[in-house]
Amino acid sequence: MYALFDDAGKFHAGRVMSEAETSMQVELDSGKRVKVKTANVMLRFDKPVPAALLAGAQAKAADIDLDLAWEFAPEGEFAFAELTREYFSAGAGAEEQAATLLRLFEAPHYFRRLGKGMFRKAPEETVKAALLAIERKKQIAAQIDAWAAELAAGRCPEPVREQLFRILFKPDKNGPEYKAVVQAAKAAQRAPLDLLTAAGAIASPYQFHWRRFLFDQFPRGHRFGAGLAVPAIKDDLPLATAQAFSIDDSHTTEIDDALSVQGLGTGTVVFGVHIAAPGLAISPDSPLDKVARERLSTVYMPGWKITMLPDEVVSAYTLSAGRDCPAVSLYVTLDEDTLEVRGHETKLERVPIVSNLRHDQLDAVITEGSLTGEATADYTHAAELAFAFRLAKALKARREVARGKPENFNRPDYNFRLAPTGTSADAPDVAKLSEEPQGHEAVHISTRQRGAPLDLIVAEAMILANSTWGGWLAEHGVPGIYRSQASLAPGIKVRMGTKPAPHAGMGVAQYAWSTSPLRRYVDLANQWQIIACARHGRTAALAAPFKPKDAALFSVISGFDAAYSAYNAFQQGIERYWTLRYVEQQGLAEIDAAVMKDGLVRAETLPLVFRVPGTESLARGSRVRARVATIDLLTLDLHATLAARLDAPPAAADDETSDDDTEAAVGLQIAITLDDAAEAPATAAPETPAPDAPP
Repeated sequence: MYALFDDAGKFHAGRVMSEAETSMQVELDSGKRVKVKTANVMLRFDKPVPAALLAGAQAKAADIDLDLAWEFAPEGEFAFAELTREYFSAGAGAEEQAATLLRLFEAPHYFRRLGKGMFRKAPEETVKAALLAIERKKQIAAQIDAWAAELAAGRCPEPVREQLFRILFKPDKNGPEYKAVVQAAKAAQRAPLDLLTAAGAIASPYQFHWRRFLFDQFPRGHRFGAGLAVPAIKDDLPLATAQAFSIDDSHTTEIDDALSVQGLGTGTVVFGVHIAAPGLAISPDSPLDKVARERLSTVYMPGWKITMLPDEVVSAYTLSAGRDCPAVSLYVTLDEDTLEVRGHETKLERVPIVSNLRHDQLDAVITEGSLTGEATADYTHAAELAFAFRLAKALKARREVARGKPENFNRPDYNFRLAPTGTSADAPDVAKLSEEPQGHEAVHISTRQRGAPLDLIVAEAMILANSTWGGWLAEHGVPGIYRSQASLAPGIKVRMGTKPAPHAGMGVAQYAWSTSPLRRYVDLANQWQIIACARHGRTAALAAPFKPKDAALFSVISGFDAAYSAYNAFQQGIERYWTLRYVEQQGLAEIDAAVMKDGLVRAETLPLVFRVPGTESLARGSRVRARVATIDLLTLDLHATLAARLDAPPAAADDETSDDDTEAAVGLQIAITLDDAAEAPATAAPETPAPDAPP
């Protein structure tokens, strides 16, 4: 005797060797003997042999019309043998019974399984819905096949093109577009990014990087919505006696800070740091605040930026020359000779802005010699700038004592300017484009040595304000958002928190970003707290928007950290794109560079780190000449070979950028989440100012 039995939804047949009350031992065709519960035995038969029975049953099962079987099936519960007699005949044998059992099991949308060979007809509505779903699944499968075929043939279907970034970076693995790309990539044995590029899914490398960033960070678009009116300031602000001036680049529109110097020649000088005051108009949880909090910072890139606040708001509160601008002012009283700080005061006021100085126009004029009296100082605010420079050097020296070593920046900053192809680098408006860059503009890269006199003046003034206000908030018991660093030891990173703590990198007792409220949300939040202290004094803790241990404040810190890191990474990546475009546009065949480590080299005249095989064994700082082989603007990779070894440069002071920073810079990759996607080669992004550098 033979038996057909169910083993976890799979059917097997074999010879019955022995049988007890609740189980039997069955020998399979393979010779293996298995113990089978009697309850799992669906059918007993004498012939044909098990292998023949299963083969014949499978063939007949395929011919059973499910619609007809459903019509013939009894109402209520029934055994498969009953349906066999109704469908085939009253004398149907073991093979027909097995065929019916197999067919019923594979059609749960027609027949519900009740166990032990028992079934029930599914309701007619359920059957119809299931059949529609099956048909849709067939259509989707056919569509996937068609899209995959198009991709393999070098054409990108429009639905796949529309889902490009979701497919590559945040895929719905059940989506047909994703499945089509995976299927085509496997069939063609190509990486998905290569396949999609060849199929024309990517209009241009620049647009790929730009649109990917928008997909990640601005999924609803980067334009501001309608109805964001410029709020008015309700305070009756007094007019300051100070005559302030700002120092920025020519194309800066968000002028957050200005300086003033009063009392020169009297022995007591009042040094003013004046910060634009959108916090006097924008209130927490207002529509504008929600927009700013969602963005958290202005995003910078060559030729373009995405501002944190709408242009109309920026224009209303930026410190433009010729206006009396609302400001939060810090006045520091100093001994004119010793520069000893005698006290400080914070005021909410209107400050006359008499000049917007542009350092890119004045760096060659306002030099250290002219500021120290060694050269003629024929420019406006000469006396005030000379004092500010003397103060900046003193403040820097004091900080360096606290940090335990001097600040050294041996590499220059690089400025990117974009213009329509063919425009001269000397054109005055070369960096101002009327529309978003498209990736094919002419790029001009210039250098500017870090620590120039005007830079030093602004940097030290902002550090003074941020550290002073950070301490002032703590004195009033008002929480703020602080940046701290326990030490300068390798691996000790800057952290953000709500309590003041020393910042070893800056060499100050506490440091709270407060000087860029038009472009950083942390600064705007801190400005609200500072305004509360200025208005309410010792009762400020009760009036401040954020209270101690306020969950909203921790939420701002968390969101800002993530957004600021993403924005900086994008800026590095897009600057690397323009650097590689510059190499292409200038036709640079060779690049002189300095060896770093592990085969990495740094270009001497460009913000570019890349790999050169053959330099791994060379000493750090050795100079080499690299021959450019290929440039991939999609993966942002430059392939080069070693052309020649040059002389090593003289020993120089350590730079502030560590190897860890460099490794982070060269880690930029096109990371794709497709299962079979290979990571793109590691590439280097150009350096940007340290995150704690004042704006």
